[in-house]
Amino acid sequence: MIEFQVYWTKTAQQDIKRIVEYIASDSRAEARRVFAEIRGKAAGLSNLPLRGRVVPELKFHGILGYREIIRRPWRIIYRVEGDRVYILAVIDSRRNVEDMLLARLIEE
Repeated sequence: MIEFQVYWTKTAQQDIKRIVEYIASDSRAEARRVFAEIRGKAAGLSNLPLRGRVVPELKFHGILGYREIIRRPWRIIYRVEGDRVYILAVIDSRRNVEDMLLARLIEE
């Protein structure tokens, strides 16, 4: 079985940092728990990178190369390239995800 390498983009690192900082303002323990859960979900992609679904908002536009896994309420958006998985974003699903994703993908 091939093991994939999981890489976090700078944008995704900034996303998770903002999430943790926001939660830590109420509870440092909860912030640590959420951080560990999100990082753990992403790390699990090293064994089964295609387990996530194609991002529905992008699929609607014919963009099929991006997948997501969920750690409610956050969506971990990633792309598989060869034997590498790139974590591209961690987005709060309660926000307008479609506009946010399209803007980010246009920038990259």
